[in-house]
Amino acid sequence: MTETHYDCPCLEKCPLNYAMSIIGGKWKMQIICALNNKGTLRYNELRKKLGGISNTVLAACLRELEEKGLVQRKEYLEVPVRVEYSTTEICDRLMPILEDLSNWGEDMMSARKVIE
Repeated sequence: MTETHYDCPCLEKCPLNYAMSIIGGKWKMQIICALNNKGTLRYNELRKKLGGISNTVLAACLRELEEKGLVQRKEYLEVPVRVEYSTTEICDRLMPILEDLSNWGEDMMSARKVIE
């Protein structure tokens, strides 16, 4: 039997582990979902949607998501400067996968209620 990437003992080479490192963490998924649900958002609009996130954490997460190609930052040279964030095509390709994962999670939550 051939080994698949799911059986890979070398997590640093595992594509699934790499994908989870990009979208994992407390806030990244929430940022992606907020942008996907509401479209283009300005920084403060996004922060309001994510109650409890600090400016430092939001800025760092947005920077990381932008570096990985999931979020696009567009700056308008106005006074005051306007910055908008939106999902990219790469992120849009991720959304059906996340929807499937959400459905799976919902099924698991329902199954747990039956058991408990």
